Amino acid sequence: MRLHITIAAMLMAVALAGCETSEQQQRAGTGALIGGAGGALVGQAIGRDTKSTLIGAGAGALLGAAVGSSTTPQRHGEEMCRYQDRSGRIYTAPCDDRYYNGNY
Repeated sequence: MRLHITIAAMLMAVALAGCETSEQQQRAGTGALIGGAGGALVGQAIGRDTKSTLIGAGAGALLGAAVGSSTTPQRHGEEMCRYQDRSGRIYTAPCDDRYYNGNY
């Protein structure tokens, strides 16, 4: 029974991860799947019971999602910067070369 629940949870996670739109969200979903599976294995190896397996899966999924999301490379030109024009109006626009070269 536990195996069926675990398999169903993994299939749902895979289905939901396939619906994400941005690369960061996709990497977070993939990290959560890998981390959850690894955490479940470690939890089972340490505690040898269902509770330990579920705690390991949850902790691994959270850690995997965080790592997957934070390691997404930033593409040049996607960052937004705040600028101020001569009249004092502040606006947001894609960053220009001053940002990338460190000449703010």
